[in-house]
Amino acid sequence: MLLSVDHVTRYSYDKPVRAVMQSHRLTPSAFDGQKVRSWKVTVSDGLQGGTFRDGAGDRVQSWTVKGPVSEIEVHVSGIVETFDLAGLLRGHREIVPPEVYLVDSPPTTADTALTALAEQSRDAEGPLATAHRLSAAVSDAIAYTPGATHAHTTAAEALALGEGVCQDHAHALIACARVLGMPARYVSGYLFATSDGTAHEAAHAWGEVFIPGLGWVGFDPANRCCPDERYIRLGSGLDAQDAAPIRGTARGLGSESLDVTVAIQSLQQ
Repeated sequence: MLLSVDHVTRYSYDKPVRAVMQSHRLTPSAFDGQKVRSWKVTVSDGLQGGTFRDGAGDRVQSWTVKGPVSEIEVHVSGIVETFDLAGLLRGHREIVPPEVYLVDSPPTTADTALTALAEQSRDAEGPLATAHRLSAAVSDAIAYTPGATHAHTTAAEALALGEGVCQDHAHALIACARVLGMPARYVSGYLFATSDGTAHEAAHAWGEVFIPGLGWVGFDPANRCCPDERYIRLGSGLDAQDAAPIRGTARGLGSESLDVTVAIQSLQQ
């Protein structure tokens, strides 16, 4: 499938700030499930800094905007050819050992309820079957409800509420997998449409669980599936903050507001 991406993030400040520094994970991952045909990232009045590929295989690019500045626009556009690998992250190069992703972070720390959900999902057929059961259990326990939670909601809070968004589903899956000693991580990216073809938030997130003998396998509890050709993978981390496509800081006293628009379209090959 050929997917086009148009992603605009606007930062506005009520008082001009002296400078803004950002770190981007906005370049699609390099693996067998996707091939970049064209890709461009621009930052209004931005100075492009160094770039490197981190231990998890993600390309990280730094930007600086010198002030005074009241608004910044980060524009991502490109075309990616995607392939259905049934969630398998095949051909992805990274040097970080899977055991790193057994470490809990605040959003993914399991409480009693998450621990119980994990234990109930063990499957005698092995880790892959267990991961599928975990994903299904999270889907059943947390109804997809846009606006029900916020950026700092933890997996435990979302489970107690019984509602959440893709970030909450990913955090809950990760928490449960780690309870069972299975390395798991958060993935940020884009989604063209849900499995039945209906529209979905184009900026998306899901989880990956490490399965011995297979490697990393993606699971999307929000859509009850594994990532396929409708997904574009950007990067990964311990949780949503760690895997954020854009991270940064502003020097100044101005309050920041954010506006994001993302459009994903399918192109005829």
